[in-house]
Amino acid sequence: LIGLDRTGEKVIVGYAITGRSASSQARRLRLDGSSIWTEPTQKELLSQGKEELLIYRAVAIGSAIVVSNGQQTEDIVKSIGQAKDPEDILKLGLEGWTYEPDSPHFTPRISGCVFPDGKACLALIRKGSQGAEERLFYPWELNPGHGKMLATYSGREENPLPPFDRDPLDIAIAPLDAASLAKDLFDSLSPAPSAPDYRVAVASVYALKRDFLNFNVHIINKKER
Repeated sequence: LIGLDRTGEKVIVGYAITGRSASSQARRLRLDGSSIWTEPTQKELLSQGKEELLIYRAVAIGSAIVVSNGQQTEDIVKSIGQAKDPEDILKLGLEGWTYEPDSPHFTPRISGCVFPDGKACLALIRKGSQGAEERLFYPWELNPGHGKMLATYSGREENPLPPFDRDPLDIAIAPLDAASLAKDLFDSLSPAPSAPDYRVAVASVYALKRDFLNFNVHIINKKER
């Protein structure tokens, strides 16, 4: 989720992790300086999955804010300064990446980038219904109280899991602080009665629009609440 708070003064980034496997569940989010990382909570469980798909920098805060669901974050960050807007940065940083090699689901790679001037872009790389790779980019300019959200999966419980197949969702942003937004995100992923709880963690960033390094972060890790 990327957006702008109601005052128009703070850029917002929200990120949520869900997991169906024991290895995916064996993670948490941690703030380290100006970055938010995934890290293992039980290394023996994590080792049962593909660690290269599970451990990564999810959010990088600097002259721009970059967010993604994988190790592609690093290449996107390296592209900052080589392009003039978030869409070109994402296209450049994602050149060597495709959807995740986690057959049969082939999890899409989702990424985002936002500038202090209010320009933003979300990107989705997925395996299409005919098997071909699809690379989609969604640039826009932020508006107070509004944001756009991109997900990996459609939400339907099927096997394989169907990828997210719509444009980014328009989201109204009411919370005025990072803690409130994190709680809203966490609660929005609550399972139906008797359904499994796939939540792992959520993080929210509220960064001053004119100075991203003036920011607040709130993280909720399910196992720690």
